[in-house]
Amino acid sequence: MPATKNRPFLLDFEKPLNELESKIEQIRELAQENNVDVSREIRDLEAKAEQLREEIFSTLSPSQRLKLARHPRRPSTLDYIQAISDDWLELHGDRGGYDDPALVGGVGRLGGMPVVMMGHQKGRDTKDNVARNFGMASPGGYRKAIRLMEHANRFRMPILTFIDTPGAWAGVEAEELGQGEAIAYNLREMFSFDVPILCTVIGEGGSGGALGIGVGDRLLMFEHAVYTVATPEACAAILWKDAGKAPQAAAALKITARDLKDLGILDIILPEPSSGAHADPLGAAGILKEALEQNLETLLTLTPQQRKDLRYQKFRQIGKFDLGNGE
Repeated sequence: MPATKNRPFLLDFEKPLNELESKIEQIRELAQENNVDVSREIRDLEAKAEQLREEIFSTLSPSQRLKLARHPRRPSTLDYIQAISDDWLELHGDRGGYDDPALVGGVGRLGGMPVVMMGHQKGRDTKDNVARNFGMASPGGYRKAIRLMEHANRFRMPILTFIDTPGAWAGVEAEELGQGEAIAYNLREMFSFDVPILCTVIGEGGSGGALGIGVGDRLLMFEHAVYTVATPEACAAILWKDAGKAPQAAAALKITARDLKDLGILDIILPEPSSGAHADPLGAAGILKEALEQNLETLLTLTPQQRKDLRYQKFRQIGKFDLGNGE
């Protein structure tokens, strides 16, 4: 009996595509073993697989996109930093006695330019997730982030943040240590910085935990990422006392990149490789790096005051609607 291969983690809507791709691979192997030419049949099946892939990933519901955003193999902050930076040195600690592993950051180079990069860091498995608190940062994490951002502003280095958290740590100890104050302080200070700030939602952007490193000149977001005031599960539990209604809440919350672009919250949607960023992490990193370099080039042509004015106006416009009747 052949050795059992490790099966990839599959979401329910990915299974039909995986089955078809497995069938294609089996046919290819059998053809090679028996020296049979089935190239035409394989081309037809590959075309069918590509069509199925397009149908699946172009019609995902908000709750399905949420599953993709939470995919355990989706690239993390450290994955992207290591892939896009020429040099990288992680810095630790908030200078107050804490070093939160759920929020990482440091200095590096992007296209030869010195930058400060930081973001939420989830784990890859249960043990790692527990160590990283599932990407839910503590007050010490947000104080570490602002320390690094102040360093960047002092030495005129652009700031790049990567958002991927279900929300800030909501434990009693977090409140005792000043979670709300730490996030609010970050929001205020990020509006005052002279250097360019680019924020990218790479996976799950949730609540104030996302906003704590989310004030910037431009907000970028991968097409299968989500950004929301609260997780759909929390929303459903609050409104209907039933977390099982999370899919309904996900649709109502307008959490997808397209929804947020239409609402004027998001600036740029980053396309993902076919089948999602987890299927081709290096491809996703290449897309991210190109977008960051292009936007930095544009922002660096502006004066610090122009950037701060545009940053302020960007957030003042969020939530403002024209009802068409003069109101």
